[in-house]
Amino acid sequence: MIAKEDIARAAIWARELTEDEIERASRGLSERSYSKGAYICHRGDRLDYWTGVSDGLVKISAISRSGKAMTFAGATTGSWFGEGSVLKDEPRQYDLVAIRETRLALMNRATFFWLYESSTGFNRFLVRQLNERMGQFIATIEYDRILTPKARVARNLSWFFNPVLYPRVGTEIEISQEELGLLAGVSRAIVNKSLQELVDEGLVKVEHSRITVLHLEALKSYEA
Repeated sequence: MIAKEDIARAAIWARELTEDEIERASRGLSERSYSKGAYICHRGDRLDYWTGVSDGLVKISAISRSGKAMTFAGATTGSWFGEGSVLKDEPRQYDLVAIRETRLALMNRATFFWLYESSTGFNRFLVRQLNERMGQFIATIEYDRILTPKARVARNLSWFFNPVLYPRVGTEIEISQEELGLLAGVSRAIVNKSLQELVDEGLVKVEHSRITVLHLEALKSYEA
């Protein structure tokens, strides 16, 4: 188990906090572990924590009344999410599923609001985070309606290289084809075919459970 203060200091939101704010934040943190395939929460559940991924990969998704499944985002190591639900004090509007062995950092609501009301640096981070997340969610809806499966794979992959939402990722990510398929809403076979074509186009390099992005901007705007 990692010490609470180490968790706080490693978090992207701690970069603009004072020492006193980091110490106060660390006291409101805890950790939980989830096995592959486990539900962290279901849509309509209350989860009164701001949530970070200490290690692992989480799918943020929902199923419509008509039965259609939609993945909004994936959250990987270093990512924090759920600030909207905590701020509005409402049940989650999506399912959270661990798609690999995952360890979460959980900040209780009282600590989150203390930072929200007391820390200028924390609020600057929240504004950036909410802005990036909103752009991602809007793009998800657009992509699901108009893009080919290969383009969805390309753009879902590109999201993991957003430095605000995924601060631990450099130019490569450890992710299996099965995991990428779950996030993009396509089969493993489609992911495999799509990645091979992206390799042939010189946009990515694929090794066992590892993808290196060679041309990120091209992935972000991929439409073929």
